[in-house]
Amino acid sequence: MPILRLSKTALTAAIALYASLVAFGNITDYGTNFAFVQHVFMMDTVFPTATTRYRAIDMPLIHNAGYIAIIAAETLTAILCWWGAFRLWRHRQAPARDFNRAKTVAILGLTLGFLVWQVAFMSIGGEWFGMWMSSQWNGIESAFRVFITILAVLVFVVLADRELDA
Repeated sequence: MPILRLSKTALTAAIALYASLVAFGNITDYGTNFAFVQHVFMMDTVFPTATTRYRAIDMPLIHNAGYIAIIAAETLTAILCWWGAFRLWRHRQAPARDFNRAKTVAILGLTLGFLVWQVAFMSIGGEWFGMWMSSQWNGIESAFRVFITILAVLVFVVLADRELDA
């Protein structure tokens, strides 16, 4: 059995499952996590003396558009990772060149997942909107856990595979 190939497939599928559950939860329980996004945009729980509060956005249309964009990116991450895992599974016994080429969609999905959690949550939410200052609406630690996990899987999947032992 090509254990490394099966491992890469399973880890990609695990990220696909996670992104699917997150997107599903955000879609079916829109209001709960929308409140999170709304408070981050409004910066209403950052330090009262923060001079960055001018960045706050108090427009429900923008809050909804941002949240929908996040859900769309999470959903696309899930789709690409599922598709990528399927392609890896299909090519698990293929020559190394073919298996390595089959990684493209998985790499794309994992990269998008990294960007969603690192850029949207850590960079934009955490730094631009000062989410790190909020004791109530702070998703920095969970976003960090997610994008580091995705990054580890991405690095593992990207590693070149060699020919299977006969």
